[in-house]
Amino acid sequence: MSIPVWFLTLPGVMMLDVTGPAETLKLAKGAFSLRYIGPQETVTTSTDMTISRVEPLPESLPDGSLLVVPGSFDSTVWFDTPQALTARNWLMQLQPAIYARNITLVCVCSGTLLAARAGLMQGVQCTTHHEVLARLKAADPRALVKENRIFIEDRGIWTSAGITAGIDLALHLIHRLCGAQMALDVAREMVVYFRRSGDDPQLSPWLSHRNHLNPAIHRAQDLLIQHPEKSWQLDEIAGRVHVSARHLTRLFRQHLGISVRDYHEQLRLAVAQQRVTQGESAERAALAAGFSSSRQLRRAALRWQVE
Repeated sequence: MSIPVWFLTLPGVMMLDVTGPAETLKLAKGAFSLRYIGPQETVTTSTDMTISRVEPLPESLPDGSLLVVPGSFDSTVWFDTPQALTARNWLMQLQPAIYARNITLVCVCSGTLLAARAGLMQGVQCTTHHEVLARLKAADPRALVKENRIFIEDRGIWTSAGITAGIDLALHLIHRLCGAQMALDVAREMVVYFRRSGDDPQLSPWLSHRNHLNPAIHRAQDLLIQHPEKSWQLDEIAGRVHVSARHLTRLFRQHLGISVRDYHEQLRLAVAQQRVTQGESAERAALAAGFSSSRQLRRAALRWQVE
C-alpha cells in the first residue's frame, strides 16, 4: 500500500515548497499517494498559479501519514490570514498524533513557523529559511532552532530550510521509507545531488557531514573526496578553498563537529574497506588509502570502531 501524503495548501503558498517535494515523492514508483488539503477550495500561489479542488481539512489523518506544511512567499502576510488561523487550529488538534509519531510532520521552509505557532515545536530541534529564523525563535522560544541546516529531524518531526531544501528532505524520506536504491533512482531521474542527513547512523563517509550550507567546507570536502589517499596538509586545503587554516578548522568544528584530519581519516578508512572487500590484502588496501601500513589502518579503524 502507498503511504498517504497530505499537503496543507494555503493561499500564498510557495509553489516550489509544494511541487518540489510532490514531484520527488511522485517519482518513487507509486510508493506515495498525494492529496492537497486546506480551509479554502481554491488558492493563489507564489507564482500566481491557481490551485483548485483543494480538499477540506479532514477531522483526522490515518496513522502512517506524512503531513507536509509548505511555506508561503511572504509569511508575514499569508500566515496571518483567517485561512492560516484555521489551519493553525487544525494543526493544534493533530498534536497528540504527531507527538505519538502516528503522523509524520514535514515542514518546508517557513512552514515551520506555522507549525511553531500551533505549538508543535516545543522542545523540538528545528530549522527554516535563514530569513525566518528570528521570527521562528520569537514564535515559540521553547523551539530549539538550528541555523545553517538543510533539514533536521527530531522525534519524527522534520523541518527544512528554504525552497529547494524540500527536495533534499523528500529524497531523504524516500531513503528512509523506501530504501537507498529508490532514493538514488529518483535523484538520478531528477538530476539532483542526493544529500542525506548528517545524523543518519548508516551514512557512508562519502555522504556524511554534507548536511550544511557552508560553501568553503563543501569545497574542502570535494577536494578530499577526489583524492582521499593524498597526504593533504591543512594549509594546502585551506589555500585551495580560499580561507585560512585556522578559519577552516573553526568552520569544520562549528558546522560538522569534526576536525579536518578526522574527516579525511574517515574517507581513507572507506577506501581501505572497499579495497579489502574487493579481495586485496590489508597491507595493500592500507597503502592504497594513504595509510603508511596496515597497522596504522587498524589503529584508525579502532578509533572509529570500524570492523
